[in-house]
Amino acid sequence: MAVHCGRKGDPIPRPRAAAQAMTVYPEGLRRIRMVLPLADVKGDSLVGIEIVRVLYLPMGLTKPTPEEVFSRGEVVLERRRPDLPGPGETLVMDLKSLQRPQGWIVLVAVRLGNVPGKPSEVLPWMDPAL
Repeated sequence: MAVHCGRKGDPIPRPRAAAQAMTVYPEGLRRIRMVLPLADVKGDSLVGIEIVRVLYLPMGLTKPTPEEVFSRGEVVLERRRPDLPGPGETLVMDLKSLQRPQGWIVLVAVRLGNVPGKPSEVLPWMDPAL
């Protein structure tokens, strides 16, 4: 007597949902304290974050939305696992190495599979010469 599984082929992985936006607090001109998200946009809990990216957009006439900085900005800094804390924990990033003229920055949590989360609120970036 043979027993067979009813499903054929490899299992199809569920598509990953984007992570929620991080809570970001500036600490002076060159340090940022952020709280990594606990859940994705569907409300399911996160196991971990793969990458935290800092995106920069040069100064324009008006303050951009987080989505504009995310779509048109350039990635200027990344921090990857295993140097990241778990979901809901605090991370402090020092941005002294970022040499860009004044503009705007947002932070984005990226899940495994290169699934970017919602961008954080837009923060001003001051000229390092100040």
